[in-house]
Amino acid sequence: MESVSIIVEGFVQGVYFRQSTKSKANELGITGEVKNKPDGTVHIIATGVRTRLNELIEWCWKGPDAAVVKNVKVEQVPLTSFTGFNIIRQH
Repeated sequence: MESVSIIVEGFVQGVYFRQSTKSKANELGITGEVKNKPDGTVHIIATGVRTRLNELIEWCWKGPDAAVVKNVKVEQVPLTSFTGFNIIRQH
């Protein structure tokens, strides 16, 4: 098990990116969280086995149908435990 931070850049807010990420993560058995950032990016912290994390990263390059992904930045982070996969809504 390992954890990665994924930053998705482009037209990725207001297109169900967070909900679609949660669905994909659940399908892959990945735990973590996803949130919109003030700079217009989507930030994901994901924990799982490497092969499944790679599948999620690959999916992030496309995202949901309405998304226009320009870049995906991935970095290893310390192993983080989550209960399920959550959408973080910031006010």
